[in-house]
Amino acid sequence: MTTSLLAEPALRISRLAAGLSGSEIIRIGNAVSEQVRQGATICNLTIGDFDPALYPIPTELRDGITAAYAAGQTNYPPAPGLAELRRAAADFTETRQGLRYAPADEVLVAGGSRPLIYAAYLALVDPGDRVVFPVPSWNNNHYCHLSGAEPVAVPTQAAHDFMPTAAELAPHLAGATLLALCSPLNPTGTMFTREGLLEICDLVLAENARRGPDEKPLYILYDQIYWLLTLGQTAHVDPVSLRPALREYVVYIDGISKSFAATGVRVGYAFGPAALIDKMKALLGHVGAWAPKAEQVAAAAFLPQTAAVDAYLTDMRTKLRASLEAAYDGLRTLSEAGYPVVAIAPAGAIYLTVKLDVLGRTTPAGQVLDSTREITAYLLEAARLAVVPFSAFGATDQEPWFRLSVGAESLAAIQVALPRLKAALDALG
Repeated sequence: MTTSLLAEPALRISRLAAGLSGSEIIRIGNAVSEQVRQGATICNLTIGDFDPALYPIPTELRDGITAAYAAGQTNYPPAPGLAELRRAAADFTETRQGLRYAPADEVLVAGGSRPLIYAAYLALVDPGDRVVFPVPSWNNNHYCHLSGAEPVAVPTQAAHDFMPTAAELAPHLAGATLLALCSPLNPTGTMFTREGLLEICDLVLAENARRGPDEKPLYILYDQIYWLLTLGQTAHVDPVSLRPALREYVVYIDGISKSFAATGVRVGYAFGPAALIDKMKALLGHVGAWAPKAEQVAAAAFLPQTAAVDAYLTDMRTKLRASLEAAYDGLRTLSEAGYPVVAIAPAGAIYLTVKLDVLGRTTPAGQVLDSTREITAYLLEAARLAVVPFSAFGATDQEPWFRLSVGAESLAAIQVALPRLKAALDALG
């Protein structure tokens, strides 16, 4: 008797996992790594991170982390975050923004801002609920997928620096549960004006006034993780400062990751209405997405050191501004010389927005650049310049806009890369 071998059954996974898409930024990063492995010198303007050699974390924070580990601060932290850190974050926010939130009930600490954004989604959004967000923006499409929300992606315009306007958002807010906003905006490095955000705040107040007592209100998730990294005289604005009546409908996302070049330290915090923060605490308590205890101890000691904080931020803004302006000025020079380049003046964060309008052009190898993915690959090969297309942030691959992130490259490396970009553009047919 012969025995047939049964085929191994296919791997069964959840619909949630099956529907997840990989990160475009990570894909580009892998291509950059391969080029570097082969010996190429790449100006890598892809990842929203910092080179510690260029932007070390504050000395006081570093020494505080080392001391906390030496003192044995290696066990579990409290699930909502150390009381000392919640107090320090609340005091920091009140002193610098005029926003008063109770440390015990309205502030939550986690391992960076990502778990806090995810927890806010899960605490507010039921499957099928509508979440409104601008395009481009960072990761809201993925958080919608993870929470089962219906994504409502609202295209924005270069004429408004890709910041959403009240007119663009207004048709989509009826019945929505969450409006996800970010300023300074990742990926553009642009910011809300006071007038622009006021108009949006008034839309949300009017929408909530129309809803009945048994309906969910419309909440705002306000990601301000870059708010301390503003350039020049640009001023950060936020919803509750502009319209205090929104206090019960806004959850803020903040932390030390970006403003203090401490992305790997993993200390973020959120603040908002006590009832919402309480549910976010419960969610993250089950996930265990806590910031390490030693890092929390150090952050709690660092934030009240006003002189040290101000000195660090002044130096960091100066260096970032030099890099951003060098890139912006170089791109503007290309534009003035007739190249198909448009750059938007940076206002905050570590990003610069640029249009490289070369779709349909032909490379020296005969390849037609039919999408932003192909433009990105060409720039990496021909100019040794790595950038991220807006398609990684929800736009289509037929919109030739790109994010340049300057935190992980030196000013000199950026300046040297600009002639390579010019040569790569010159080579196109």
